[in-house]
Amino acid sequence: MDEQMRIVFLFILISSSATEKVKNLTGTEGGSITLPDPVVKEGFLLFGGKTVAMVINGNSKIYEGTLKDKVLWDKSTGLFTITGLQRNDSGIYVIDPKTGIASTTTYQLTVYEPVPPPAVKSVNVSTESCILLCWVEKAEGTTLLWYKDEEIVNQSSSAFSLPLTVLKQDFNSSYRCVSANPAEKKTALVNVSTTCSGQISPANNKRQYLAAIVIPIILTVIVVLAALIVRSLNKNRTTTTHTQDSERHTEVLYTDIQILGDRGSQGAHLPDSSEPADRSNLTTVYDKLEAHRMLDSYTEG
Repeated sequence: MDEQMRIVFLFILISSSATEKVKNLTGTEGGSITLPDPVVKEGFLLFGGKTVAMVINGNSKIYEGTLKDKVLWDKSTGLFTITGLQRNDSGIYVIDPKTGIASTTTYQLTVYEPVPPPAVKSVNVSTESCILLCWVEKAEGTTLLWYKDEEIVNQSSSAFSLPLTVLKQDFNSSYRCVSANPAEKKTALVNVSTTCSGQISPANNKRQYLAAIVIPIILTVIVVLAALIVRSLNKNRTTTTHTQDSERHTEVLYTDIQILGDRGSQGAHLPDSSEPADRSNLTTVYDKLEAHRMLDSYTEG
């Protein structure tokens, strides 16, 4: 009986395939998907041309197969749900609610890997702009999108990262990065002012590092040169003063000593040393004796 019913169902499916439309459905590994067309009292569910479940008189029967423990039927709504999705669950599903001719519905289900969550960081900050980088750990089947408010401003498919330049006047706008595949999407909200504050671009960082080293060196050199110049000026001034003082103190007054030709007669006029001599009106004159001057005077005499 079951085999005859399968043949009938397949005949109905083939006869109505010319007019039925295929609806696309997407799911995520580990997730679940509910087929939107109900089977209330009688009907069936097929996957890949094979009967997966059947509803008779408001009761469901799940057949053996890869989906046996994964197909659920809700009696109150009549909807089939497939749980614990895997990549090999992708394929063609058919629902026939037996409500009339050409009432079957065909679904093309595609199961995707979970979309990776996006992360955002600032990579370069200047006085005029900030470059933000949105990135994911894997990019298979993933699209990255940058939104400003509700507008897409940049996007890329199957890329690990996606940059965005935000001008300073737009820092207060609402930005978000979205990673998405046909099955789902995940969002990272970005506060540009917070993300870009306190960050220094490599070029600015290098300039500040060089300035922190070079400026103290230049100031030190200037201070040392100034000290050397002041010391040199003071030394020259002191040397000049000492030279002038030395020249002033070494000035000597000279007088000539007259030597008479008749040296023997000189003693005749000298008073007798045995007698007291009156020297009250004598004046003592000192002179620096120098050999060459005395010799010249003696020669002339």
